[in-house]
Amino acid sequence: MNAFEPGHVGLNVTDLARSTAFYRKVFGFDVLGEHAEGDRRFAFLGLGGTLMVTLWQQSSGTFETGRPGLHHLAFQVSDIDAVRRAEAIVRDLGAKLFHDGVVPHGEGASSGGIFFSDPDGVRLEIYAPVGADVASAPTAGAPTCGFF
Repeated sequence: MNAFEPGHVGLNVTDLARSTAFYRKVFGFDVLGEHAEGDRRFAFLGLGGTLMVTLWQQSSGTFETGRPGLHHLAFQVSDIDAVRRAEAIVRDLGAKLFHDGVVPHGEGASSGGIFFSDPDGVRLEIYAPVGADVASAPTAGAPTCGFF
């Protein structure tokens, strides 16, 4: 049997242009392909030619956290400075941040990041494996996913 590796993530969005702009600014994604007219609107976003996220304009409303399905998407970056650069972009875009700045994944943990939502309420995380141990964890005595 072959080993499985993560592929891309497909997200339903309410406004393709708005979501494409958001994901490009926050993550630096390139548009690898898109169809922005008619009933079937979508965008393929990635880095270095590798597909990472597909956006499908086929929903209304906002992301429902209380329903089964996606909890959040997490993206790892190389270091805590990259997390802070992403935080500045997220703040500039006016996206909802769930904590004030970088938080560790647990009390005393070195890994951690920022937790925020996209324009449709999909919960996102950008984290680094080390460097977040200078802040207190938002949830004492438990692992932090950032959204509890």
